[in-house]
Formats: sequence, structure tokens, C-alpha cells
Amino acid sequence: MQKPGRGSARLKFESWLHARREAWRAAFVHGPATAFLFEFVSFGIKQAWACLFGGLMLALLVGTFLFYPAHASLARYDFLVIAALAVQVMMLATRLETWEEARVIFAFHVVGTVMEVFKTGVGSWIYPEPSVLRIAGVPLFSGFMYAAVGSYIARIWRIFGITFTRFPPLWLQGLLAAAIYINFFTHHYLPDIRLGLFAASLLIYGPCTFHFRPDLKVRSWNAVIGLILVALFIWFAENLGTFARAWIYPVQHDGWRAVPISKLGSWYLLIIISFVLVACIHGERKSKA
Repeated sequence: MQKPGRGSARLKFESWLHARREAWRAAFVHGPATAFLFEFVSFGIKQAWACLFGGLMLALLVGTFLFYPAHASLARYDFLVIAALAVQVMMLATRLETWEEARVIFAFHVVGTVMEVFKTGVGSWIYPEPSVLRIAGVPLFSGFMYAAVGSYIARIWRIFGITFTRFPPLWLQGLLAAAIYINFFTHHYLPDIRLGLFAASLLIYGPCTFHFRPDLKVRSWNAVIGLILVALFIWFAENLGTFARAWIYPVQHDGWRAVPISKLGSWYLLIIISFVLVACIHGERKSKA
């Protein structure tokens, strides 16, 4: 239990934001049109708050690309590792992030790093700059990019008060997530089964609806549509990351170009892995029959 007078920065900020939202609603909402606009803005603010870790990581990638000294004694990638660790420690120390969310982040960090080592080994993408803090060809900051995805999924679960109807059994979701993860490795040597994985995801998540509260009213959306939209925004973020040369794909060797839209499917499948990791930690107790 939290001691009186020692509230976390997260709770203080969210309490302040809730109080401000009540005051702003009373001042600006005067009919259906302004109510819709207010709810839309409230949704955007909550999304930005959920993206805190990912947003800070993107800012570091772009900021160091634009302003980091070219001949600094500390390599840019190594600076990113230290900065990412500092952000993580700060968020935990101020309780901007819960330990429950930190467990998801750590799990996804490990899952992502293992896949990065394999994928760079087979040439799917590369990290073009030198660094000391790396495993094989993978600088350690890369795991934090996967962790940012896990952080976002864990935080929206809490911030939007997400619940579900027709929530798929966790064992079934776990089998799908395991098959997705294995296929990320085996499709280099065996037939790629991602079309079957897409179909399986539709069967498992198609009947599922999630409920969330952007403002006063609880809204509902199909789970598959939600997963696709999250994957789309991560694809946009990936374009920023490759523009900042945090990593590059073979088609970007001679200059930056947009990440192929086909990567959207990979992100959709990876989001499912993140979703299942979060669900295993606190999903079932927040779902509705």
C-alpha cells in the first residue's frame, strides 16, 4: 500500500489531469459537437500518456541523429543504451511506470533482443553505426524499442480501463503467440505460415470486443481492428526510426525510403505477442465474460 504523502508522480499527474479534464469539460462542452471534440482530444491525450516510454525513445533516436556530435568519444548507439536505461530508472523511481508494466517491458525486451540477434545475423536489417554495448551485431538499445511496444500495451490497459467480451482463452492466445514467434525464425528455412497465422488471429480475436473509456462514456471496438491500428502507428514510428538511421533495411542502404508497407503484417503479428504477454500478467482479471 502506498504511504500517505508519498504519492507517485504518475498518480499525482493523473489525478491532476482528471481534475483539469472535469474543469475543461464544464467550460467547453455545450452540445453534441463539442462533446465529441472533447472526447476525441481526451482520447489523444490518454494515448500520448500511454506512449510515454515509446515517445521518449523516438525523441532520443531522432534527437541524437540530428544533434549528436559526429566524433564524440561515446558512440551514439552506446549513448542511446545509457539514456534508455536512465529513462527506465526514472520512470520506475517516480512511479510513472508500475512494476507490473516493468515486468512486461523486461519480458518483451528479452523476446525482442533474441529475435534481433537472429534477424541481423540473416541480414533482414542492420545497425550501421559502431558501438561497444552490443550482442553480436545488435546494440543493446534495440531491446528498448520492443520494450516500448510492451510498455504501450500495458499502459493503455490501465489508462483506458480496458475490459473485454468474448476474451479468448489465454492458452489459445499463448499457442498463437508461440507459433508467431517461432515463424519469425523458421520462415527463413521452412515455408512461411504467416497467412495461416493471420487467419488464426481472425478466428481467435475476431469475436472479441474490447471496451475502453476515453472520457465519460465507455466505447467498444473489435479487437482485430484495434490490433491493426496499433500496428499501423508502430509502422509510422518505424519510419522515423529508420530515417534516424537507428537501423536500416537493405532497401535503405543507398538512402532513406519508406519502410515497405508489407512490414505492417509483421508488426501486427508482433503486437499479438505483446498483447498476450500483457494478458498473461493482468488480462484475465480485467476481462468480462
